[in-house]
Amino acid sequence: MHGRTAYSPWVDITLKDVFSFLSVVIYMGIVKVPSLTDYWRQGRLYSLSFPGSVISGKKFLLILHALHLSNPRDDAKNEKARGTAAFDRLGKIKPLYNEIRSACRNNYQPGQHISIDERMVASKARTIFKQYLKSKPVRWDFKLFVLADSESGYTWDFFVYEGKNREPSKNGWSYDSVVNLLNTNLLGTGYRLYVDNFYTSPALFRHLLKKNISACGTIRPTTQGFPRTTDNALDPKSPRGSIRWIRKDPLLFVQWKDTRDVSLCSTMHTAHGKETVQRRVKDNAGQWSVKDVPIPPAIKDYNKHMGGVDLSDALIGYYEVLHKTKKWYKTFFYHFLDIAIVNSYILYKGQCKTKGNKPMHHKAFRETLVLELADAGSTQAPRQEERNMNHLLVHISNSGDKSQGRLRCRKCLAKTPVKCSTCNIPLCFIPNRNCYKKWHTEYKL
Repeated sequence: MHGRTAYSPWVDITLKDVFSFLSVVIYMGIVKVPSLTDYWRQGRLYSLSFPGSVISGKKFLLILHALHLSNPRDDAKNEKARGTAAFDRLGKIKPLYNEIRSACRNNYQPGQHISIDERMVASKARTIFKQYLKSKPVRWDFKLFVLADSESGYTWDFFVYEGKNREPSKNGWSYDSVVNLLNTNLLGTGYRLYVDNFYTSPALFRHLLKKNISACGTIRPTTQGFPRTTDNALDPKSPRGSIRWIRKDPLLFVQWKDTRDVSLCSTMHTAHGKETVQRRVKDNAGQWSVKDVPIPPAIKDYNKHMGGVDLSDALIGYYEVLHKTKKWYKTFFYHFLDIAIVNSYILYKGQCKTKGNKPMHHKAFRETLVLELADAGSTQAPRQEERNMNHLLVHISNSGDKSQGRLRCRKCLAKTPVKCSTCNIPLCFIPNRNCYKKWHTEYKL
């Protein structure tokens, strides 16, 4: 691997350098500062010793600038095909994209309950297949379709939405997305899938049932195949907890009265069960009270098992690695790294559970990973003279009168005429009381 910046000649980047680079990238997700260069700044405000002990700021920026996920020769060939059907919009991320998806699928067997949902990855990069979402804090995002384990949040598979570059089948994007993610050759069958109303359709659920995969999801009353009968519909004045249902062959359609009408379709549930939930209900006298109201098994299970992708998103979001880039393929590099870390943490927790051990916290897991990558990398301790070169002793007063310009030493409280030029604090500097050295040694300045 080679790298170059506008101010640096070509240099060789070793595998150890890459380990060091990754160590600091993950560290940046744990310790946040305003800009990249602040991680290597010296002085009282920052003085973060770890990044500089692992890799120099110059080399880190060199690797960051040169970072690519594909072969430049392949990129050049792909660029010549732009505007034709042969052009691959994801060409710049394809090698790592395929590798991370394969690793996700090959190292974990999901539990019986799985879910499919969208994941949005924020980016400032400019590219044609970003999605605009008016309701989101960051309105321009990349969209991923994700299959996750409902209990652990493990990302088992995903793919990037490429916009209108590819035409969907006659069944539509939502149908195609689910079918593409449910690779039964690797995943197997017998699962219980949960999806939201973007994906739910009678046609999809019948198709999945033929593959021995049950499904449950919220459904829009306007969806093709939804029963149009009004004989068994919820009345606007129906009390909270009211249930209406109708079955069409293997499909159960159920409506439940909550704060609003909730409609679901399922191939794995019965209409009624013994479960209840607590809700505030107004009686005939207009008084509110908390009561147990019946809830259909389909809705109970949906609420319990639909959040696999949301759980995965939350685990990624806690200590999300560096994402500030205008290169779209680097945004995916960082996100792929987050997926790998979170999935690894879930695998680690599974091993601890099997052995009866208590797992470390997610943050502690990342901290351990940072240190192990640093140990495997080209760790370099900053030289003492480099650390101290900006911390010079200067007189507090410019006058020649020694009685003027004396302040209390921050360390021993005796009066001293000198201070540190960088820390801007008075410190003693005499043979029998070297507070200057003690202070800078203590704070590693």
